[in-house]
Amino acid sequence: MPDPADHATPDDAASDDATPDDAASDDGGPLPGLDLDRLATYLHRQVPGLLTGPLHGALLTGGRSNLTYAVTDGQTRWVLRRPPLGHVLATAHDMGREYRVMHALAPTAVPVPPMVHHCADPTVLGVPFYLMGQVPGRVHREPEELVGWSPSQVRDLAFRLIDLLAVLHTVEPASVGLADFGRPDGFNARQVRRWKRQLDASRSRDLPGIGELHDRLAAAVPETRSAAVLHGDFRLDNVLLGEDRTVRAVLDWEMSTLGDPLADLALSLVYARRVTAPGQPDTDELAARYARRTGRSVDALPWYLAFAAFKLAVILEGVHYRYVQGQTVGDGFDQIGARVPPLIAEGLSTLGRR
Repeated sequence: MPDPADHATPDDAASDDATPDDAASDDGGPLPGLDLDRLATYLHRQVPGLLTGPLHGALLTGGRSNLTYAVTDGQTRWVLRRPPLGHVLATAHDMGREYRVMHALAPTAVPVPPMVHHCADPTVLGVPFYLMGQVPGRVHREPEELVGWSPSQVRDLAFRLIDLLAVLHTVEPASVGLADFGRPDGFNARQVRRWKRQLDASRSRDLPGIGELHDRLAAAVPETRSAAVLHGDFRLDNVLLGEDRTVRAVLDWEMSTLGDPLADLALSLVYARRVTAPGQPDTDELAARYARRTGRSVDALPWYLAFAAFKLAVILEGVHYRYVQGQTVGDGFDQIGARVPPLIAEGLSTLGRR
């Protein structure tokens, strides 16, 4: 999976599969990045009646992406999200933006965690943060976690996710107060330029075909025909599933914006191609399902799929670049670079080699 430091893809949020009881132990010691006493004082003042006892917490997930904590007063559980420790890029860790889109979508058919409070004042915890309700469920990080599911269950889940993306894309932005949430005009051209800059900033080796892929994408940028609220990273491990395999909440809205819905669809489909569990529908089936649900044409989808492959290739190349520079910590980084050439080939194949 792409590295969150490049893609601004946060960690689990609002999930009940990791709590103060089964995540990092809450031994009463200080939590990195979260002063529970200051938080309690602030919440008593700003949200009277919310807390019924002293706060306890645990770090659920951390790193260079957003930090996520489970917090409880002994009766109610919440999830708190804040930017990472150290240097913070405001555009990549905008707490207000993430809070705003989920709060706006609360009355729609898109399942999101309940938003409780957003604090833009950095003097409270040192950075802006927001608090949301904790939703029971489980995040399936890898396709291997679907082992034991029947092919029909895998198929139903894949269609359920596409249906949910279609529901999101049929929300009228102005109707939920998101008319100014992004700039749909010129969206695709800006995306191509942005990810070319990212590629140029992380070159450490020759990548045959990636220049051709970019040039062909840049030469045939489709016009955005309709604007929608985009999730920006819609995939299996960014949704919370209940025991009945229904989607309880869509998580990780850091990349959300207004833009071309086919870009959101294509990235989701490129991720879905990597789900190898028996029963997983192919790209054509999922795209046709989306078209029926939204009434949108997917005739131009090959360009969007090729761009999604290019974007993921650039993201992974950035991870590889940091690995060869000795800037990564942990296992598996030595294998990331090998994933880039197949994505380049996938993009060129989707466009059709000349």
